[in-house]
Amino acid sequence: MNNYYKDLMTGLNEAIGIERGELNGRKTVYEIQPVKKYDNKQIRDIRNSVGMTQVLFADYMGVSSKTVEAWEKGTNHPTGTACRLISMLENKTFESLPFVKKIAIR
Repeated sequence: MNNYYKDLMTGLNEAIGIERGELNGRKTVYEIQPVKKYDNKQIRDIRNSVGMTQVLFADYMGVSSKTVEAWEKGTNHPTGTACRLISMLENKTFESLPFVKKIAIR
């Protein structure tokens, strides 16, 4: 409890110092890139590049396999959040997601 109190008081004193202009505060700025749109060929190529079947890809995306099939035929197109998830596959950052578990196969 003593360390908690010290940490809390340190933080409060820093906040007061920043407010008074005695200390410089830290600021992080994030720039959010526009949502990238994907055509049917790009979707198929990205899915294949990570070795996913349409069924596994549908599970990853949280959609039906019929939806994935429609995206890859070009009759429907993913939007918004779906495109963000596809970009994570494209950039190979999907393994950091909490719902993706890597399983070693021997």
